[in-house]
This record gives sequence, structure tokens and C-alpha cells, in this order.
Amino acid sequence: MVLSTERELQTAVAAARAAGRPVALVPTMGALHAGHLSLIQAAVAKAHENRPFVVVSVFVNPTQFAPGEDFQSYPRDPAGDHAAASAAGADVVFQPTVTEIYPLDRKLPTFPLPAVATRWEGELRPGHFAGVCQVVARLFQMSDADRAYFGEKDYQQLQVVRAMVRDSLHDAVRVIGCPTVREPDGLALSSRNRYLSADERRRATAISAALQWACGRVDADVCDAAILQSGVRTQLESAGMTVDYAAVVEAGTLEPLGRIGDVPARLLVAARLGTTRLIDNCALVAPTVRSQQDTAQ
Repeated sequence: MVLSTERELQTAVAAARAAGRPVALVPTMGALHAGHLSLIQAAVAKAHENRPFVVVSVFVNPTQFAPGEDFQSYPRDPAGDHAAASAAGADVVFQPTVTEIYPLDRKLPTFPLPAVATRWEGELRPGHFAGVCQVVARLFQMSDADRAYFGEKDYQQLQVVRAMVRDSLHDAVRVIGCPTVREPDGLALSSRNRYLSADERRRATAISAALQWACGRVDADVCDAAILQSGVRTQLESAGMTVDYAAVVEAGTLEPLGRIGDVPARLLVAARLGTTRLIDNCALVAPTVRSQQDTAQ
């Protein structure tokens, strides 16, 4: 079922709640791929309770694109998105217009940006996370969701949404992160991958290879962040990429780390290949921490 207005969505949600079904939201910008479908499948697969009522939103949000970014050219395939989402188990595909999300006759709430939004993507794409928080909060309001599913590929976005929900929405929605889905050669799935030429697509695998290299170095007890960042940057530049950042950070706050140790760590990468900008990340776990985890199990 495809819905396009807030009233239609809220009527469908009210009927689901009357049947005792919790509401799960999967926010997307469309051009659905296997990564999006894994989020829908995760939302569906709650076996210990009544089957969730799964809402997949498809909305290319203009407020999170800076001038000169690819808002106009961003891939759009509404019919294909409906078919794919329905096949994955979605109950409703919500495809609103811009004026439905941002009605001209209503003042919508605004929230202060959490601190986790200020670095990395926040610094390079001014206004991006303000737009993300704006649209996500609006979708939460429209869907009355109990939980929402986001992919870990956009790791900073996941942390920003979690912080917004904690700080401004009083944990009204449970935000669930799901693992990055990759092609067989390691490239993280992204709607923007279709921008890549055949040669760029081949070279783009350098990102996942560099992440794997960093994990291997940490496994070998090389825990100095500067060494890892320099090695990743060198590999990406050798593949012809322009590196925006390769940063070892604390997994929750995204503040830079000097070493991999007892604090959960993440390696964040953003690089440009031709006209396409790609992001990826991975967890970094020190051998001593992994040993403790294995012992505890």
C-alpha cells in the first residue's frame, strides 16, 4: 500500500495500533537496494511480539542537501521502491511531497544539533545534519513510530539521530542500527554507487580494502591512530581518490582518538572518486578487549 499524506498514514497507523501492532519505521531516500531491504527485513523479524506494522518512507529530503550537491540528480524510482519494499515485508510505503513533510501553514519544531553532528560530515556539509534531524523528527511525528531502523554505513548519521532522540525527544523512539551490507567485493551498498563509471566502480573497492587493512593492523596490535589513518589515506590516494578524512574516533561521541584501547572505536572514511563521494566505516577492537570479550562468552 502506497500512502502520500499524513492523514492517510496516521489512519493506517491507528488501525495497526488497534490491532495491537507496534510501529516500525524505515526512513529512506528511495532508490532502494539490498541494504535498505535488510533494514525492512530486520524490522519485520520481531518474533517475540505481534508482527510490527512496518512503514518505509521514501522521501528525497531537500533540506539535507547543500547548494551544489546532487538533490536534483539523486536517483529516484518510486514504482521500483514500492515493489521492492512490499516484497521485503513493508506494510506501507509512505511517499510524501515536500509540502506534506514541510507544510507552509504550520510551524514545525526545531531541535538544537547534538555535539556529535559538528565534526566530519557536519563540518564538510554545513546544514546537512540540521536537515537530517528535521526530516527524521517529522517522520517520527507523522508515523508515531515505536522504533526506527538505520544502516551503520551512515554511522555518523546514526549517532546524530540517536543523540537527537535522547536529548530532544526523550527516548520516545528506539533507534536501531543495522550492519552495513556490502557487494561481494566489499563495496558498501549505496544509492550513489550508480554514479560510478566501470573504472571508478573497480577502484572504489579500495575503501573496504583499506578498512580491512586497518582492522588487520589492530589485530596485530598496531593501535596508534596516526599510523592507521596515514595508511588508509595512502591506500585511497593510490587508488585515485581525494580523501576528505580518515579518522579513528570514539564510537559514541565521534571524538578523535590517539590510540585504540578500552574505549569502543570506529574508523570513519570519506573520499571522492570522480564526481562521486563515498563514505564507509568499521569498528576497531584492540586485541586485549577482544580477548576479554571472548573470555566473557
